[in-house]
Amino acid sequence: MQRILLAQAAEGMILAKEILNPEGMVLCGAGTALSPALIGRLASMDVVDVTVEGHPVNIEGEKTLQEELQEIDVRFQRVEDIVPLMYLKKRMQAKLVASRSLEVLTK
Repeated sequence: MQRILLAQAAEGMILAKEILNPEGMVLCGAGTALSPALIGRLASMDVVDVTVEGHPVNIEGEKTLQEELQEIDVRFQRVEDIVPLMYLKKRMQAKLVASRSLEVLTK
């Protein structure tokens, strides 16, 4: 999931989290597909950002999935003989891949 500015939102993106107004009322539920009309309506309600499924927007300076996985490898290279830490490393990598899986599938 990725938090993006509403200005970066595009038709077909799916909300990963509900959008609330300042009073806590739900404006749009999670799982809602964005349309141009909905994006316009949210803009008129002063919604600034939304959280969408996957990782659809490339942000300048942001690392790729491969770069992030490689950083984890580097961080754990001095403790490769410690089994609990290798388990932690694998769990971190799996979580990272799962969170960015739509990015990989759409490229």
